[in-house]
Amino acid sequence: MMDFTKEQNNDCQRLSGEWTARCLKNGAEFPFPVPGDVHSALLASDQISDPYWRETETSLDWIHENEWQIKRRFETQRKKGKRAYLTLESVDCFAIVRLNGIEVGMCQSQFVRYDFDVTEALLDGENELEVHFLSNSKIAKEKHDSFEFEVPYLAFNNRLPHYNFLRKTQCHAGWDWNIALSPVGLYGDVILRQCQASRLDDISMRQRHEDGVVHIDITAFCEILEPGSVRIVARTGEHAVSDERQLWPGEQRLTLTLTIPNPRLWWPAGHGEQALYDLTVEVGEDVRHFRIGLKKVELIRDRDDIGRRFAFRVNDREIFMRGANWIPADALPSRATPDVVRDRLTSAVEANMNMLRIWGGGQYEPDWFYELCSELGLLVWQDFMFACNLYPSSDRQWLGLVRQEARQQVRRLSSHACMALWCGDNELVGALGWYPESKQNRDRYLAMYERMNFALQEIVEEENLDIAFWPSSPSIGPLNFGDSWHDDTSGDMHFWDVWHSAKDFEHYRTVRPRFCSEFGFQSFPSMRVIESFTEPRDRNVSSRVMDVHQRNDGGNSRIVETISRYFRFPDSFEDLVYLSQISQAMAMKTAIEFWRSNKPRCMGTLYWQLNDTWPVASWSGLEYGGGWKLMHYMARQFYSPVLLTAQPDMKTGDVIVYAVNDTENPVLVSAEFRYVSVSGEVRTPFSLSLEVPTDRAIEAVRFPLADFGESVFLAFNWTCARQDFSGENFFLPKAPRDYDWQDPEIEVEHLRSEEDGEIVRLTCKKPALYTSYDLGSDDIYSDNCFTMIPGQTKDLCIRRKRLSHLGPQTPELQYLKG
Repeated sequence: MMDFTKEQNNDCQRLSGEWTARCLKNGAEFPFPVPGDVHSALLASDQISDPYWRETETSLDWIHENEWQIKRRFETQRKKGKRAYLTLESVDCFAIVRLNGIEVGMCQSQFVRYDFDVTEALLDGENELEVHFLSNSKIAKEKHDSFEFEVPYLAFNNRLPHYNFLRKTQCHAGWDWNIALSPVGLYGDVILRQCQASRLDDISMRQRHEDGVVHIDITAFCEILEPGSVRIVARTGEHAVSDERQLWPGEQRLTLTLTIPNPRLWWPAGHGEQALYDLTVEVGEDVRHFRIGLKKVELIRDRDDIGRRFAFRVNDREIFMRGANWIPADALPSRATPDVVRDRLTSAVEANMNMLRIWGGGQYEPDWFYELCSELGLLVWQDFMFACNLYPSSDRQWLGLVRQEARQQVRRLSSHACMALWCGDNELVGALGWYPESKQNRDRYLAMYERMNFALQEIVEEENLDIAFWPSSPSIGPLNFGDSWHDDTSGDMHFWDVWHSAKDFEHYRTVRPRFCSEFGFQSFPSMRVIESFTEPRDRNVSSRVMDVHQRNDGGNSRIVETISRYFRFPDSFEDLVYLSQISQAMAMKTAIEFWRSNKPRCMGTLYWQLNDTWPVASWSGLEYGGGWKLMHYMARQFYSPVLLTAQPDMKTGDVIVYAVNDTENPVLVSAEFRYVSVSGEVRTPFSLSLEVPTDRAIEAVRFPLADFGESVFLAFNWTCARQDFSGENFFLPKAPRDYDWQDPEIEVEHLRSEEDGEIVRLTCKKPALYTSYDLGSDDIYSDNCFTMIPGQTKDLCIRRKRLSHLGPQTPELQYLKG
């Protein structure tokens, strides 16, 4: 799925834009913009109600159960002596393609680019192009029913069955955070190309870094249509290389090496410049443009006295990965626009993230997504698109489709600076133990899994593009099919015991992963989002509508149970929503700060999940619409490049403050520590300065537990000399509900300054934990989940204003009440 928007060719005609759609059952017609999906087009033409409103979802099942036809007319000039090809970047998913009534091809995968030879069907003048979408849900059932043995699917996650037989976004069938709409549509460009001597399909790139020089090995994959010479040229700035090749008809690889001396390297966010080069590749008449970054990334898996490490080294520097998991930006594909996605990715960087994992139940994103990640400095851990199910890889045709998908995607994404890892799947090894069939005959299903997993590994290694392959997530390592959920000695780990087993947050401190790539805790979205999909009568945690917008079985009960464990039970639904977000923030703070204090044993945390696809209770830090939950504000603190964190010593009961430095150089940290009483008394025990190395976390200071007393907690803040790093943190020896919190008597003052505009100044007479000024707002504040201490002033200003489809909101001050 190449980016044709960056191709220059006089014989390349784009056929995106306005098409017409028709339901083949009732004949209803309506406009259909391409790229686009049927649900969004129906909604825009007022033929369906909002799928996200209350309980609308199942009333729209007739859409995925039906067949749809989209078509458009276009004028073209037939070029004598040239062959014509119709390229469709992403078709979701089973569809018959006709040109002027002649069937020219069949699409079977959302993840494969199709290039159909339409020479015999193309007319000089007016043409009619039609894409006839079949019912994916019906085909899924047919394929399941005709398979030679049972291949079960994740029924409690997928409301729509057997989508593991389809090469389609798996969460389109529903997930434990997603609505089940099963959209169909054209998600990429539609291009008509007329070619004479050659047709350029894919370009892949590999970098070799040697002594201050970068060599870019460029491979162009072409279909040579007639014998002759083809010229290939690559250039960036003042550097260029070219060659001319004599070629014969058939599939050909053309290779060229462009050398760049004294390169400006690309670095992840917070570690240096995101230097990007404009690169042009010409193959015959075809021209492609790329934005590339020069970087070397390695997956470090050395043995040590614990097991095997799992760390990323970028440009010869080991970097702790701070980030989250990415799912599709919206359940309606048409809404996942570049502006929407840029907002979400910008929020990730603003929370000090440097890596996102693109999860295997979603989709390979379009090129512009990876360009945004490269621009913003976000490394990408890229799963292949398999998640939580068993897959029919003993079917040769199905596996062949997977091979085609993998080869195209590996080549396509090779040019993007952000790419850091190819991972075979999400949780497929664990899935072998989830179903009665695979428990009873593990050998059969394991062999089927390994057949697919090896095919993916083989393709990554054959393409030789200097991006490491990791077999699965979680995984202890290659050919290890053990329990990666509970082994913290090697590989990457998914740790879900706290949420799914309802254990307390302190349980996070029982494991010390080498790299934790999935873990999370749920909360409700803000009242602003809840009001967007409910009527007033629905706003009760036990209502049917709130259950519909909670896809994890028992999730709402678990949220409420956790609130009761840590807080006094609230008096209102609004306070319950607020406390759910505090609980979520506490959970992630507990896990991530503890694991960061174990650096370098642990070298990365990617929590579940960054974003939401629709308005729902979930594990996201960004609610639907992109608003920041309290957890995302707190992420900006617990993902600070320089962090001080207090951890209980499990042996002595003391409170140990660790200092963590993820920058490339040692930093001099100055810190102040205070004992704070709920009655408002503040004692300053002492200050300290210390140099913090970059290769490990160090113990900064230790506080005896006996010094705290019944109503006292620890608050501290720090700054870094000669560096723009500062932060604040606190530690409660007991659960928040065990303190007698009093009215903090917060005073709010509105000021203005030339530099920051409007300033909200807060002061208090007694401590106020988890203070929020404007939960769910489109305004991104300098802080919005903080602890207020008597005698200190908190100034808030707006750092960024977001665009949102939600209505206006009046700020509301919230804090933890007794």
